[in-house]
Amino acid sequence: MIKEKVTIRGVELYPFSSIDEIIKFADENKGILVAVNAEKILNANDVTKPIINNNIGYCDGSGAVLAAKKKGAKDACKIAGCELWLHIVNCFHGRKSFYLVGAKPQIIEEVVVKLKTEYPDINIIGHRDGYIKTDEERQALIDDIAAKKPDVVFVAMGSPKQEILMSDMLKRHRAIYQGLGGSFDVYSGHQKRAPKWWIDHNMEFVYRLIKQPKRITRNIYFLKYAYWLVTNKL
Repeated sequence: MIKEKVTIRGVELYPFSSIDEIIKFADENKGILVAVNAEKILNANDVTKPIINNNIGYCDGSGAVLAAKKKGAKDACKIAGCELWLHIVNCFHGRKSFYLVGAKPQIIEEVVVKLKTEYPDINIIGHRDGYIKTDEERQALIDDIAAKKPDVVFVAMGSPKQEILMSDMLKRHRAIYQGLGGSFDVYSGHQKRAPKWWIDHNMEFVYRLIKQPKRITRNIYFLKYAYWLVTNKL
């Protein structure tokens, strides 16, 4: 399956048109599924940009979708990472093995229990929390991934930490990797996602800003992105 990329300020994305398309592509090509939004494009650097460009970057935000459409990818759609991972589970739970990394110890345990309840045939061959305190712990995790060879690895630690870790894992074992940010917190019920109306109208970031006013220091940079978008400088 060949898919043409679009380039936005040096960041290369696959403008997928559906969740089914991205899952099929990832299954055929393996690598790291990187959710890309305006913030990731703005903050792309010499470390994160190659990870995105050498893997499977996809449009996770409306800003990335609008930019992709301006680049000619008329069918590009927004694919929320917090929904994508559950679609991957739903698609492969009876056929592939899974390894989960991230969140607090209590939360990752709750996630594993909930997944096993909802999918009795799911094969979770390893999991651990996201609080990796030493280089030795980090290396032990990578070694465990290499030894157990899971088909799918979810890492929920926030960017760019999760992408850097998955990049090191990928060097030892090829699989479908996906960074999930705070998705385990949402799935376990410890954090609520924006209501459907806000999501459907591409205003999830506004809802988060209302709930977490301190995010204004992050969102103010989106004005630069909006300027680039309007003036065709992306």
